[in-house]
Amino acid sequence: MRDRRERIKNTPPWLNRKSSFRQRLLNFLLIIISWTGITIFFYIGFSNFFDTQLEHELKVSYKVLDEEYSKLSNRYDSVETVLRNLEERDLNVFNALFESEPIDLYVSEESDHMKSNELLLTMTNKELSEIFLSKTADLDSSLTHLNITRQSLVDSTKVKEDEANNIPSIQPIINKKLTLLTASFGLRIHPFYKSLVQHNGVDYTVPEGTRVFVTADGVVKKAISKKTSSSGLSITIDHKNGYQTIYNHLSKITVRKGQKVRRGDIIALTGNSGLSLSPHLHYEITYNGEHIDPIHYFSNELTPDEYNRIIRIAQTGMQSFD
Repeated sequence: MRDRRERIKNTPPWLNRKSSFRQRLLNFLLIIISWTGITIFFYIGFSNFFDTQLEHELKVSYKVLDEEYSKLSNRYDSVETVLRNLEERDLNVFNALFESEPIDLYVSEESDHMKSNELLLTMTNKELSEIFLSKTADLDSSLTHLNITRQSLVDSTKVKEDEANNIPSIQPIINKKLTLLTASFGLRIHPFYKSLVQHNGVDYTVPEGTRVFVTADGVVKKAISKKTSSSGLSITIDHKNGYQTIYNHLSKITVRKGQKVRRGDIIALTGNSGLSLSPHLHYEITYNGEHIDPIHYFSNELTPDEYNRIIRIAQTGMQSFD
């Protein structure tokens, strides 16, 4: 103990001051390091669990943008689906009208497609958003145009359908077995003169009182109820498109002149009036004033096989009934 005291007593004062300074400096550095560590710890904890006002605003903006992007994506998918359906419908209409495959205007080279994708990868989000909105607007415009085109096609189809209803396309009587048609169009032996004369229609041998159906929509042009003419009781239907149909040798007429009729309406009953060999129906078709063969105008109720069969049946009868 005494030696230690002696050493302290003999230590120079400047050396004691130097040692004290070092101790204080070390303590100060420890305090700085401690506060720095505590500050960093609190900053990290605060950043992980709490947002600043700027961070909060950015997160809200990002959420709004994300929702808008989702809505635009859904809208784009919906518009694209509708557009594809309309394109497919237009292709079907094209095939139905022209019986051929349309030219594909959307075919592009593989390299062009790859270049387009590479270009998109180099764009910013703002540029991609502008392109997306532009394409969405183009799709909306294309959809509007396709809707107008589709409506135009629907209107045209409706007009064509109405026009088709005015073309004779069924038989004037019920002839499911096809055996009632006994004399066809062309040169046939006249039943009274026994010479070849032009037969301008077809004859159906049926019992008197059989129902007669109009073969297309039209208006009754003539309804002759006098039996003194060679045609007997007769009806002429004007179909307003160049076609007229004529029904002769009737026993009863159930329509009047000027009356509108629709395909399948009953307009008369068959008979044996006028210059007729036996009860039958004489049926004619004229187009722009020219007589044409009615046998080619039964398309709505005959299959191809039945059509071929009725032609063979008609060719076997060489004598007309009027």
